[in-house]
Amino acid sequence: MSKLLARIAGYLSNRTLVGVDKVGNRYFTRTEEIDGIMKEKRCVIFKGEGDPTSISVEWICWLNGQRKRAPTPEEQMELEARRELVKQNVALLKQEEEERRAKESSCHKAKSTGKTGGPDLKSFIHQFPTEGNEEESDAVDRGRGEEEAGAQKAKEPLSEHSEPTGSGSTFKPGTWQPPT
Repeated sequence: MSKLLARIAGYLSNRTLVGVDKVGNRYFTRTEEIDGIMKEKRCVIFKGEGDPTSISVEWICWLNGQRKRAPTPEEQMELEARRELVKQNVALLKQEEEERRAKESSCHKAKSTGKTGGPDLKSFIHQFPTEGNEEESDAVDRGRGEEEAGAQKAKEPLSEHSEPTGSGSTFKPGTWQPPT
């Protein structure tokens, strides 16, 4: 019981005010003997409700022992100004990003075929030279469906099989047909 009373008395008498933050929270140190060793304990007394989210990063680091010295008022003001500058830069970047997206979407809508989602495969296919039957490539160009292009291909006579030819950049693979 006496240890409890001594501890309570220690909370009230041994503490030293180290600083106050912009919210009004007060930060204290007190020395306490633990297992025969004097240790410094750090604590905060909140102004109003005990809201731990109101503590700034600098004071959290000090409370956890990551900083040896408590933040000074000048340092706090400097870091707060830096945070405000970062917030302004973020707002500016968001605005520029929205303008860029609006510009891209207006350009994209002009090119769009009315369908949403997925890439534009027709423009992708037109990049590559088509090999084979002219009628087949015309069918794809005119937008006839895959079924009609497949029917055109089915009408072509299939060669039995061919061996691979060429080497390096001129290599053309052969076709393999299962034995019947």
